[in-house]
Amino acid sequence: MQVFCQQHRTSPHSFYKWRRRLAAQVPIKFALVETDRGEPSKAEAMELTLITGERLRIAPGTDAATLRVVLGVLRERR
Repeated sequence: MQVFCQQHRTSPHSFYKWRRRLAAQVPIKFALVETDRGEPSKAEAMELTLITGERLRIAPGTDAATLRVVLGVLRERR
């Protein structure tokens, strides 16, 4: 957790606050996402809209490890 906070320039207090806040919300249902595998015209962020109406924007180039951490936190909310 300390390494994650340092890499993402956040405090442990903020990390736990968000983890607690996310854990208190409604479970998330995931859907299959299909993409066009043609040549990319430009890199764009992917945006997930949660059932609660909140949006999670994933920037191009986000590393897989960070995405796994975020999705893991969201899955813990169930």
